[in-house]
Amino acid sequence: MAVPETRPTAVIVLAAGAGTRMKSRTPKIMHSIGGRSMIGHALAAASGLEPQHLVAVVRHQRDKVADHIGSLGTGAVIADQDEIPGTGRAVECGLAALTGPGAATLTGTIVVTYGDVPLLTTEMLAELVGTHEADGNSVTVLTAVLDDAAGYGRIVRAEDGSVTGIVEHKDATEEQRGIREINSGIYAFDAEVLTRALTQVTTDNAQGEKYLTDVLALARSEGGRVAAVVTEDRWQVEGANDRVQLQALGAELNRRTVEAAMRAGTTVVDPATTWIDATVTLEEDTTVLPGTQLHGTTHIGRDAVVGPDTTLTDVVVGEGASVTRTHGVGARIGDGATVGPFTYLRPGTDLGPEGKIGAFYETKNVTIGRGSKLSHLGYAGDATIGEHTNIGCGNITANYDGENKHRTVIGSHVRTSSNTVFVAPVEVGDGAYTGAGAVVRKDVPAGALALSVAPQRNADGWVERKRPGSAAAQAAQQAGRTEPNTDSE
Repeated sequence: MAVPETRPTAVIVLAAGAGTRMKSRTPKIMHSIGGRSMIGHALAAASGLEPQHLVAVVRHQRDKVADHIGSLGTGAVIADQDEIPGTGRAVECGLAALTGPGAATLTGTIVVTYGDVPLLTTEMLAELVGTHEADGNSVTVLTAVLDDAAGYGRIVRAEDGSVTGIVEHKDATEEQRGIREINSGIYAFDAEVLTRALTQVTTDNAQGEKYLTDVLALARSEGGRVAAVVTEDRWQVEGANDRVQLQALGAELNRRTVEAAMRAGTTVVDPATTWIDATVTLEEDTTVLPGTQLHGTTHIGRDAVVGPDTTLTDVVVGEGASVTRTHGVGARIGDGATVGPFTYLRPGTDLGPEGKIGAFYETKNVTIGRGSKLSHLGYAGDATIGEHTNIGCGNITANYDGENKHRTVIGSHVRTSSNTVFVAPVEVGDGAYTGAGAVVRKDVPAGALALSVAPQRNADGWVERKRPGSAAAQAAQQAGRTEPNTDSE
């Protein structure tokens, strides 16, 4: 559903709770599922309405929460809840952040939602606002029908379908407890009705709190209509108070994300073992194999194949590339390139088109040109490698001198033999070669062969002398060396 034609005046996201059942030093709303914190999901859904004002009401670990909200880039105004408890007071504090001295009186629609309801969507909020404004309601509440409504506030309706009140479970009669329609706590209010009613709400109740639900009765007493929008998707109104509930929400969000990816043109071979963050993007005709996790801002290009057993975070995979049994963070993989198996791509890795980083390779802060290959058993860090270069087995760039990192530059069409070590800073010119076991300490001119050769010396009879009676000594004797050589080594 599209955003309502009229933008809400404000969306107020309540995020002040302590969340003690999480048993964590991290504020509850900052716990993450699907690549975003719960408050991140909530603010993203609210921002989709394009409200004139977006407010987050905070209290518990105020500075940490406010800093996190600021980092999300939604432009949300931070409002502080004071010592007076209750959701009604929280909303009042949120309104106060918008109606300070000299500010105009608020009119239009005020939406109230929560920072711990991460599966709530912009589309659902848009439906709530659209119905509220089309019907001219004073208050419209989002509700859901549950098979087991125990513990939730029940929606009490009149014969005409309007909402006459919300009864908390502990206060409900047996008949009212039979009601399965529950209050989500998510509302659309007429701004003037809400502002006026909150001045009349008191803390004169058993909990000593200022309840937002009291606004409904006050609105009705003024002759206003209170109505409900029922969602058939209960997950959209589910919150997380502990880690068990958080895991359940995370699993459901992932199921939806994976399903959406498949419907958009991605083949997911085994959804049960595939995790895709809500922030990941995949083009059509991509394939994700079992045991794969895609996180952060990862983007998978068309016709690319990722997996099995691969974890990528903030990695860009080019069109037609293949990434197998790889752990990658902050890397770029060019079109048609291949990576893996058993490869570790660290931040700053940039593999060019049709390039290769093969088995048991680690890379970091390295740029690799088109068609170049680092096939197996090596390390490339703080390096630039040109085009169509072949780096041999067991090569490493020795980039750290114990205090500082230095860079290695290897040109195009270079061929390096097995077990070459580049002691940075060093440059290897285009078309150069290295010999097996070379330790490259000086720059290599274009087209040169770099060798580190010492004469080979064989100590004859060493095994029979140093390992007498061993299987190796017996094998040597059987090969014809029956009398140990006693020459010094």
